[in-house]
Amino acid sequence: PRADARSPGSPFWRGPGRCAARRRAGHRRRGRARPGGAGAPPPPALPAGVQVRAFVPARDEEPWLRLNARAFAHHPEQGRMTRADLDAREHESWFDPAGLLLAERDGRLLAAVWTKVHASDGAKQAVGELYVVGVDPDAQGLGLGTALTALALDHLTDSGLRTAILYTEADNSPAVRTYARAGFTRSAVDVMFGSGSEPLSSTASSPSSGTIGR
Repeated sequence: PRADARSPGSPFWRGPGRCAARRRAGHRRRGRARPGGAGAPPPPALPAGVQVRAFVPARDEEPWLRLNARAFAHHPEQGRMTRADLDAREHESWFDPAGLLLAERDGRLLAAVWTKVHASDGAKQAVGELYVVGVDPDAQGLGLGTALTALALDHLTDSGLRTAILYTEADNSPAVRTYARAGFTRSAVDVMFGSGSEPLSSTASSPSSGTIGR
């Protein structure tokens, strides 16, 4: 599963020779929101021995980069992310290590989800983004993508957000299924040259319920 590490609307691939039209579709969630209190659903289940914690700057960069390279080995841009690229993102004003969640077992990083907040500009409300969701190939099938997606949405909810977006390749069926289960639905479709990502969003139906995407 993947939420593309780029700004919304930017090309998925750059460079000459790519002229095939790619699908770019938007999704939005409407309907049931996860309430708080005694009736709230339990936290998402994690495989035995797996623990989730926040990213620690100056310690977790190399493990995250190794995971990213393995999770996106097929991706011409995301899978080649370097330490310099990661350091640059950590210096962005929106970066919050508490929003980069790592799933580990016995000290090995198995999966991660990185959230991002697009601040309100006055005309538009603040929006959360599932910026990058990556699972090590050896850990696929354990439900980590689904669990981390839910935890990421909980984190965005706790930050006071009601809407979440993400971008994924239109032909990435496993990712699309994961996000559909989390409550994301398609909201727009574009066909672009050199673009292979599809934006999705998730919105809580009731402000009083205080959640998104579950």
